[in-house]
Amino acid sequence: MIENKNRIKKVLIANRGEIAVRIIRACREMGISTVAICSEADKDALHAQLADETVCIGPAPAKDSYLKMDRIISATCATGADAIHPGFGFLSENSKFADLCRKCNITFIGPSPEVIDKMGNKAEARKTMMDAGVPVVPGTKEPVYTAEDGKKLADNMGYPVIIKASAGGGGKGMRIVEREEDFNKHFETASQEAKNAFGDDTMYIEKYIPRARHIEFQILADNYGNVIHLGERDCSIQRRHQKMIEEAPSFAISEVLRKEMGEVAVRAAKAAKYTNAGTIEFILDQEDNYYFIEMNTRIQVEHGVTELITGIDLIKEQLKVASGEPISITQEKVKIRGHAIECRINAENPMNNFLPSPGLITSLHFPGGNGVRIDSALYSGYKIPAVYDSLIVKLMVHDANRDLAIQKMRGVLGELVIEGIDTNIDFQYQIINHEDYKKGNIDTGFIERLLNKKE
Repeated sequence: MIENKNRIKKVLIANRGEIAVRIIRACREMGISTVAICSEADKDALHAQLADETVCIGPAPAKDSYLKMDRIISATCATGADAIHPGFGFLSENSKFADLCRKCNITFIGPSPEVIDKMGNKAEARKTMMDAGVPVVPGTKEPVYTAEDGKKLADNMGYPVIIKASAGGGGKGMRIVEREEDFNKHFETASQEAKNAFGDDTMYIEKYIPRARHIEFQILADNYGNVIHLGERDCSIQRRHQKMIEEAPSFAISEVLRKEMGEVAVRAAKAAKYTNAGTIEFILDQEDNYYFIEMNTRIQVEHGVTELITGIDLIKEQLKVASGEPISITQEKVKIRGHAIECRINAENPMNNFLPSPGLITSLHFPGGNGVRIDSALYSGYKIPAVYDSLIVKLMVHDANRDLAIQKMRGVLGELVIEGIDTNIDFQYQIINHEDYKKGNIDTGFIERLLNKKE
């Protein structure tokens, strides 16, 4: 066998928490050395302890540490790492950072800066998809800069509409407008939020499709023109546009529709000239019409459920593609087996408007057993910082079918113990036990309706 001279030998993980731990473990299995970066608040974090080397790069706030490009590049050079894995969040979809890596001859484990730019700007992504014949939600093809211009377009489109930040993500810079008289207020709020979060208040407007499902297709692409999909994930259980429960495959997708949407997702990735792991996201209406909404140019939080149903390690595939190797499987070899569900366990108090709940973990017990997977960076005695995302555990199960997976998730939620802080474990248990959820009667408004019934 000919040795790959471009094979990555040492990876710096430009992230923290469970995704940093996940990447470290994949690298270890492949014989790749790892470098962790950490803020002063994360010196005792699990990822900082598991990596072969650790570099502290600044104070607790992300803007002074995990978002400091120059310090991350310096740490990479100082430790002799030849690649950076950005994980998700932070700099993972920052084209300037990817370009800086390229200029410094550091392999960025992800797509090119040009592709990140094109697909990260939601308005440009829509235009690319429309030119490629991929169905998109009816809406603006060009960016919108003022409330006055936006309202004219929305009036012609018909309400309800959804205002979105072109550079957005994670539900920020997004507002649903039900009535004409509310448009200006929501536009100004969304654009200001977008400016604060992304430094860019460019907006676009789409027709809002009620009772829709959020369906995303996992993509793998290499540098040789090979692009495949690994089936879909149903991410319809959301709160404030943030996913809470994901499952694969979707209860709502037939084999025929899966094949069709998968082929469209592959076409979309090819139109973007995409490489590495990515996700094509659609909304699906009640008549099985589907529309492209965005592409995530990184590994997803919920990638684990796809790994459970396909047996394919997405992080390892990312590392191989970044090393110049072709993806290791063809579309014909991708087989979906059983059903997987993920519950995101957050440090928050659902009884107090989901207020974040950082603090000391005084007691911890993770469930186990066949078909149970835990992705987490928690340990007993760990103090969760107040300055980062509230996601602390990704609890996943896999079984032969959806009903069995729901039963298994009910059991592991009941066994999971996290003491010392508030969590949403009970709230997730309530969703999993809800009759509509069990029947598959779900859409992106499910949680909102559930909360409104309580009030």
